[in-house]
Formats: sequence, structure tokens, C-alpha cells
Amino acid sequence: MKKSTLIALVSTLVMVLDYVTKRIILAKLAPYDRIEVFPFLNIVYVENKGAAFGMFANLGNNFFIGISVIALVVILVYMSKIPKGLELFSISLIFGGAVGNLINRIMIGKVTDFIDFYVGTWHWPAFNVADSALTIGIILFMLAAIMQSKKPSSGQ
Repeated sequence: MKKSTLIALVSTLVMVLDYVTKRIILAKLAPYDRIEVFPFLNIVYVENKGAAFGMFANLGNNFFIGISVIALVVILVYMSKIPKGLELFSISLIFGGAVGNLINRIMIGKVTDFIDFYVGTWHWPAFNVADSALTIGIILFMLAAIMQSKKPSSGQ
């Protein structure tokens, strides 16, 4: 599969899944409504005006839109230099997740989070499909970097 095809497929899949799930949440739930799916998983509607876990919400939506656009430009430049494999797949996940949350910020001024994992009374901060893609992409990118660093260099 061509590099550009993989990037387009993975990123688009993430963006579409993120957009559709957020639209469903916005259409079906009021803020802070909760639907128990399993004894450790709720679907909730949380509005996040900040970064991860709602941090820095006081910086405003325009700040996060600007940071997102800069990050996406850096990712696009980096994508052109990636050969293939796990690193390319991971960057495609990161790109799709970043665009998914950027679309949400531009359209409604905040990010819609809705996945709520918990144990007893302890809840992980709510997140969404884009956040999941970003997290998985970052983990895979680090794994690819570790694997690459363990390969013997061609000069040895």
C-alpha cells in the first residue's frame, strides 16, 4: 500500500469515527448525562474547553486552535520524511486524532468527551475517539523509536 494511501485511510477513519460518535453524543445526551455500559464504563457528555483532562481551559479556544494548527503542520512535514511501517501508522493515528479534536473546537468551541472508565468511585477523566487515537499513536510512535534505536546501524 502506498504511503499516502495509508495515511489517508487511517487518518480519515479516525476523523470519521470521532466526528460521528461526538455527533451522536451531542444529539442524544445533555451535559453530564450518564449511560452505564458496563460496571466499569459509562458513556457521558462532558464539555472540555481545555487540553488533556481539561487542563489550561483558561487559555481559551483560539489558543488551542492555534496550537493544533501548528502541531498539524509539524506532523505533515514529518509525515513526508517517514519511510513506512509502525512509525507511519502511529503518525497517521496522531494526525487523525488531532484533526478530530480541532474540528470539534472550530465547530462548537470545545471538545466533546464521552468515554468514562472507572473503578469504584475513581473515574479516569472522560475522553473521546480522537484522544484514544492520539494516545495509541504516541505509544506506538515511542515503541517504533525504541525498536529503531535497538537496530544495529548500517555503518557497523
